[in-house]
Amino acid sequence: MNTLLWSLPALAVVVAIALARLNTTWAASLGLLIAIPVAMLTGPLPLGLDALPRVLARGLWIGATIAPYLLGGLVFWQIASRSASAGAVIDTGGLASLGKPSPTGTAAPAQTPLARRRLLFFACFLIGPFAESATGFGVGMLGTIALIGALGIAPRFLMIFALLSQTMIPWGAMGSGTLLAAAYARMPAAQLGVSVMLPIALLMGVWLVCFWRTAAQAGFSAPARECVREAVWIVAALALLMPATAALGPETALLAVYGPLIVLRYWLDARPDRPTAITTARRTLPFALLIVGLVVTRLTPELRTLLATLGRLMPFDDLPAWSPCLHAGSWLLAGGLLTALLRGQPQLIGPELRKTWATGRHAVLGIFLFAMMAEVLTAAGIARAIAEGLFATLREGAVIVTPLLAGLFGILTNSGNAPNSLFMPSQLALATQAGLSVSAVAALQHVSGSSLSLFSPVRMTIAAGLCQGIGEERRVYRLLTPYALACVTLLVLRAAWIVAF
Repeated sequence: MNTLLWSLPALAVVVAIALARLNTTWAASLGLLIAIPVAMLTGPLPLGLDALPRVLARGLWIGATIAPYLLGGLVFWQIASRSASAGAVIDTGGLASLGKPSPTGTAAPAQTPLARRRLLFFACFLIGPFAESATGFGVGMLGTIALIGALGIAPRFLMIFALLSQTMIPWGAMGSGTLLAAAYARMPAAQLGVSVMLPIALLMGVWLVCFWRTAAQAGFSAPARECVREAVWIVAALALLMPATAALGPETALLAVYGPLIVLRYWLDARPDRPTAITTARRTLPFALLIVGLVVTRLTPELRTLLATLGRLMPFDDLPAWSPCLHAGSWLLAGGLLTALLRGQPQLIGPELRKTWATGRHAVLGIFLFAMMAEVLTAAGIARAIAEGLFATLREGAVIVTPLLAGLFGILTNSGNAPNSLFMPSQLALATQAGLSVSAVAALQHVSGSSLSLFSPVRMTIAAGLCQGIGEERRVYRLLTPYALACVTLLVLRAAWIVAF
């Protein structure tokens, strides 16, 4: 009976989103309101009214350390990605114009089939993840569509290409989801970021096959040697991303790796002349300066220590501290405001701040509410009790259901934050009791929820709206179903490997 009661908060979130069609904020609010009396009345550990404010404050603090990444990232991207002269969104180095007729009537570089295919890969696997890492909120899809929208791709295929920009979700929104998962897991974010590399690499094989087959169906076939070239780029990016994550942390690593890769790929594919290169460099200068600043502050021990101690707040010993001078969210916000001032566009600041809150409020509020729910269930001993019950019933095999539960909640909530808040404490208790690798189990939980959220109906609806594909959602789901099953299968096999070895 207790197990059923303990499951009510999670079940309420599922019902609220899947059946009542409530947004994440209302669903999380309902889950928290149910979690509090369930924890206080039925939890294995005592949780009284006197302790409740501190428990909720812990959740609020976790949310407060994550929210600046999301809001600051949106402000910076929206301001920095505008042209200094016209206020229009930049074309990511001029690549958006490839594939269109040139003013002289001669063939533009991307009008050759091979160049168009390379632009497609560039948009899906470099520009999209970079934009998603800088901000989140589907900006990766916007960047991808901006580059390939002129290639005449059918909406159903364009939707798939847009969704493929979301494949590096653990580093999305400056790695905020990984930072939040690390806070739940009580481990360094860099350690968790490195641990997710193996399951992400497994899934990248699925995404690459999806890209190859979709490109062929959309009329962008390529010879085998080009497919090999694309695979080499993916392997190189992942190989560079692992040490970068270990050294810089997930909030900076992908930007630091993909920024130079984008420059290199752009030069190899576009071969810009000197004026074009100068114009591109000027437009992307805010991004370059931000990346360099973040990397320098994290690789210079003395500077990092100085910035980390200035204004440092750490109200809870076992939770992340907040250092405003080092926090990447602060840098993003300051970078966006400074960019607007230096470009002589201070009038952008007010509207962009309002637009940022309108775009990101549900994600931010959801983070706060789910974090508070997780802390309530943990403080009452419910998370550990559920883990112990699963272990008693399934032994180590309980870990194998992780991808199924986390993936389901990721699909329902369009985010890995909800399954991490609901299940990460239980998973860690389960791993500890079973003698399994805590970091491997935490990484599996995180990747299962965040990566499978790519198949969320919410994300599909966004893709359909951006690609003029309203009404094509079912066809896209049919096309993606084999890849979704392949992803789940690989994650379950990874879980079995953790249990066996």
